[in-house]
Amino acid sequence: MPSAAVSRSPWRSLRHRGMRWWSAANFVSNAGTWMQLTVQNLLVLHITGSAAATGLSMSVQAAPALFVSLLGGAAVDRWPRKLTVTVSQALLGAVAFTTALLVALDRIDLTALLVLAAVTGVIATVDGPACALLGNDLVPSEDVPSAIGVGALVHGAGRLAGTGLAGMTVGFFGTAAAYAANGLSFLFVASVVPLLRPAAQAAAARPATGARAVPARAELTVREGLAFFARRPRLVALAGITGISSVFGRNYGLTLAVLVTGPLAGGAGTFGTVSTVLAVGGILGAVLGARLRRPSVRTVGLLAMAGALLQVVAGLSPSLAVLLVLVLPMAVVESVSDTAGTAVLQTDPPPHLRGRVLGVWSSVGTVWSLGGPPLLGLLMQWAGARGALVAGGLVVAGSIGAGLLARRRGEPVPVTLTAARDGDVTGRELLGTAA
Repeated sequence: MPSAAVSRSPWRSLRHRGMRWWSAANFVSNAGTWMQLTVQNLLVLHITGSAAATGLSMSVQAAPALFVSLLGGAAVDRWPRKLTVTVSQALLGAVAFTTALLVALDRIDLTALLVLAAVTGVIATVDGPACALLGNDLVPSEDVPSAIGVGALVHGAGRLAGTGLAGMTVGFFGTAAAYAANGLSFLFVASVVPLLRPAAQAAAARPATGARAVPARAELTVREGLAFFARRPRLVALAGITGISSVFGRNYGLTLAVLVTGPLAGGAGTFGTVSTVLAVGGILGAVLGARLRRPSVRTVGLLAMAGALLQVVAGLSPSLAVLLVLVLPMAVVESVSDTAGTAVLQTDPPPHLRGRVLGVWSSVGTVWSLGGPPLLGLLMQWAGARGALVAGGLVVAGSIGAGLLARRRGEPVPVTLTAARDGDVTGRELLGTAA
């Protein structure tokens, strides 16, 4: 097919009926999830009156990703994907309905909430990678970036709808109704999954070059996933790029909040404006990222470098107006980079290893999310908000730039051989040094 005829539309994944159904189901599910998350924080505050307890409930729900994700990824590789998603969504719905019942009967307390949050976190270690890979099964591999971009847009729209509906639901029907609504959203997803049909050239049907045949179930071990990840240079490089960006950049909710309310003398309303611009940039970036066809780790690195350099300039902003001008492209670049990186992560491993690779990624990502903010906080305490943005951006750009340069120097040198009159070839000396 001529390259000019190949679609680069960000919406091309929606040509597939299964993806349209899956996107609708994800919107409903995300709206329900954000409705519950919004109400849950308020519920913990109501029960305990402690902001620390609210943070504890969020940490308890996230903690299983650090310790159980490897097993969850192995389970996704071992079990049929559609069945796995259906069961995990039904279990998450059961947890939501249980919480709704306890709230309605006024039998809920902090201990019960923490236990339910931990159970939700454990189920999510299986549900997360299973849902991500099921979405990829519904489109050809070249449309995976579009599917990921559409998923990001659906997530953002669901978040806006869920947080907005949370207040209305609690006001009219009470707190228990928000949990019950989330339970219904999970059941809706579980009812849609059996209707989905994989696309004819889906990503799951196209193993990576050199991949061996799918092993027997006995060989589907966590160790195999860890070994593949560790021995795959592009995945290790992707982890390094994402990790250093997560620690020294991207935590704009923290760094920009301090910059706006401190050196730039703004207030909470001003930071709300900055946050809105960041959200808009994320949506635009998701649309642009969905236009990608076969993104590479190099693409992710270059985008991360661009975002880091914009962060450096933002740290030097003399006014709020200048900062607002810079925030939009920062968010756009970050969102495109995320879409590209997710596409590489979900399509690079052979199909029988993708669940475990996502499990490894989830565990590593949890370390970044838990360790990044404290380290960034120490950097801000030492260098201030401006210094943290500038120094962090330089560290990110310098590290990625050095990695790209080292990789380029390590690439083989192309050699052009010219046939000689006697049938020999010239340039034999070069062959000895280029190998």
